Amino acid sequence: MDIIQTLVQELTLTRQHAENIVQLIDEGNTIPFIARYRKEATGEIDDQKLRTFSERLEYLRNLEDRKNTVRTTLEEQGNLSPELDTALKKAVTLTEVEDIYRPFKPKRRTRATMALEKGLGELAEIIFAQEIKDLHAAAAPFIDAEKGVESIEDALNGASDIIAEKISDDPACRTFVRNVTQREGMLIASATKTAKEAMENPTAETKAQVYEMYFDFAEPVKKIAGHRVLAVNRGENEGWLKVTIEAPEENILAGLNRMYVKNNPATRNFMEAAAADSYKRLTAPAVERELRTMLTETAEEAAIKVFTENLRQLIMQAPVKGHTVLAIDPGFRTGCKLAVVDETGKVLETGVVFCTTTKDTAPSKKQLAQMIVRHSVSIIAIGNGTASRETEMVVAELLKETRSSAKYIIVNEAGASVYSASKLGAEEFPDFDVALRSAVSIARRLQDPLAELVKIDPKSIGVGQYQHDMNQKRLTTALGGVVEDCVNKVGVDLNTASPSLLAYVAGINPAIAKNILTFREENGKFTSRAQLKKVAKLGPKAFEQCAGFLRIPGAKNPLDNTSVHPESYAIAEKIKIQPITDCNRLESLAAQLSIGLPTLTDIIRELEKPGRDPRDELPPVLLRSDVLAMEDLTEGMMLTGTVRNVIDFGAFVDIGVHQDGLVHISQLCDRFIKHPLEAVQVGDVVQVKVLSVDVKRKRISLTMKAK
Repeated sequence: MDIIQTLVQELTLTRQHAENIVQLIDEGNTIPFIARYRKEATGEIDDQKLRTFSERLEYLRNLEDRKNTVRTTLEEQGNLSPELDTALKKAVTLTEVEDIYRPFKPKRRTRATMALEKGLGELAEIIFAQEIKDLHAAAAPFIDAEKGVESIEDALNGASDIIAEKISDDPACRTFVRNVTQREGMLIASATKTAKEAMENPTAETKAQVYEMYFDFAEPVKKIAGHRVLAVNRGENEGWLKVTIEAPEENILAGLNRMYVKNNPATRNFMEAAAADSYKRLTAPAVERELRTMLTETAEEAAIKVFTENLRQLIMQAPVKGHTVLAIDPGFRTGCKLAVVDETGKVLETGVVFCTTTKDTAPSKKQLAQMIVRHSVSIIAIGNGTASRETEMVVAELLKETRSSAKYIIVNEAGASVYSASKLGAEEFPDFDVALRSAVSIARRLQDPLAELVKIDPKSIGVGQYQHDMNQKRLTTALGGVVEDCVNKVGVDLNTASPSLLAYVAGINPAIAKNILTFREENGKFTSRAQLKKVAKLGPKAFEQCAGFLRIPGAKNPLDNTSVHPESYAIAEKIKIQPITDCNRLESLAAQLSIGLPTLTDIIRELEKPGRDPRDELPPVLLRSDVLAMEDLTEGMMLTGTVRNVIDFGAFVDIGVHQDGLVHISQLCDRFIKHPLEAVQVGDVVQVKVLSVDVKRKRISLTMKAK
């Protein structure tokens, strides 16, 4: 296989660009560095496409390694024929390679291997050729009581077992059964006995209710949506569902008969029975497992794609700069923990109010009002967890009563408790209890979502679906890649960044991040990027990868506070800081300076607006001063909301009533879309209309359609 050519065709690249990318990856360059500083070599493809390229490169190399291993094994066995060698060369998936190798793979003891031990292999070959006129006459010479073959029936049964395994091991059989089952099969789900018993008790709450829609469920394998696959998988794992794939058995057996049964009256019935046994006992269960795995992997990849896109939008939301924030982590028993954080993220004051467990909220309002005035608070950030609704009502009343110009916002606090109980949270705020750390985190994630959310495991941020049911290693890798891309796209202040943030910078691992912090503590603030070379374990390669993504405001060299890489400083100094929009002039200057046009364009753009934050161009967050309840909603009401999560079947929108409303995919826009991400993203501020409200079940149905 020509791996380069395969990548060229799959990702629509030139061969030269593909070869360059492979070389850059093999040299140990990071994806952010390649995407940002090697655009001429890559054809300016973005970080997401580069990651896809890298993953496919790894898969194709593993495929080639497996082919070579199988080829070597077949050679050692004396089984490598020109036909098998050609089949291996043509194989484009690991499944195809394993199908080719299956007949020669060492097996555990099976009915077929036991029959072979009894000397029935020759009889199986004679029958499989289907040229004999008398089946019993052919089997008679193989009767051998010492070997356990005491009758003609024993001999024929053993031969049938060998033939059944031979058919099942044939790659053509596997491919045929797999294709037909995938094309015509149905995924069937039904309630288990445990689920039925649980549902028979109408007064008891049971998790079985969650899967009620799948108690009598059937959908074509080729059409089933990924989120349904993951749902039935979870129901099956929890013991509420029985899940199978129902294949068109009659069609498959007819096809196998055409493939393996000749029109010989002496052997036809025997071969048809052997083919049926091969399918039912060996091939069907294996293919069902394969297809269940394939459906799950496909569903996981789709879910991971949604998760990563949601995460990207969440952490790339516009930061709320220049505001002092009063954060409230709502609670009942222990009260609402408060933290006032200034515009730099410094904690000015903390406290506790009990406004959700008493009818007299005046003392709490007074304390909150004093904190707002004392620190000139302009935004109140309320966590969306337990007691959020009650806290929001108190805050809205306070703002109305005091006629304060401050606004409030509900902040998704998913993962805040994880951070507050972590080692990092304890190191940052050793004197704060867990709830106070959560309050600080709520404030800071509003002020700078990226800087705060990198402290939390991406899987705990709550913008995915079925994230605990998928391949955790694959999910962790994908989410980590998103965070890395976002951090490097924005850039990091070298003198204020936390170790968590630094660890996502290209070329910097957690150990180097801690060494940077140690250097900063021992030597004071960095004044130049060149000082990075003095940091322990930060060698030339790491410096090359990370330098362009680290910013130093107020540095001696202004270029140290831009995304211009140190390798291009000499060129940047030669460029006049003025807009150059004429393409001919740009091309002429690029040729004069012996650099590529993309690199020149990036340098000029950075010189025109040093230290720019790409997030500043995004829409601002939606702030509120009043509150609604679900009971206040009426059909047809128009509201403004914020998209909190996007899933396969729609989007959840925060409309200020504590319970997010669902905009089904069919209600997202007037045109047809295959996925909600085509219409909305996490963090979008959208206009919605109320379709229906179910207060008892806490369900709100919304539409974004114009008509």
